[in-house]
Amino acid sequence: MIFITAKFRILPEHADAWPEISREFTEATRAEPGCLWFDWSRSLDDENEYVLVEAFRDDEAGAAHVQSDHFKAAQQKLPQYLAETPRIVNTTVDQDGWSELGEMAVDR
Repeated sequence: MIFITAKFRILPEHADAWPEISREFTEATRAEPGCLWFDWSRSLDDENEYVLVEAFRDDEAGAAHVQSDHFKAAQQKLPQYLAETPRIVNTTVDQDGWSELGEMAVDR
């Protein structure tokens, strides 16, 4: 799978509204057949930073994502709300989902 983590620094005046600002893009991406997950979290250290964790089934699904109409629309819409260019880690991982963190196993 393609595993991506990106950090988005949002302009302070738009940070609280970011979930709504990015909602259309988020929902459209989650509906893609090759999208495994597309999850936003807000940083605990910087209230203006959101972290996006996303995964796509394979290279074909990743290519379909960046060629989609909603991705192109997001490229036009979202930068006006950003304080800087997002930072990204993009890699291919030989698995197809989450694994358990054995070092913190929960037995209930």
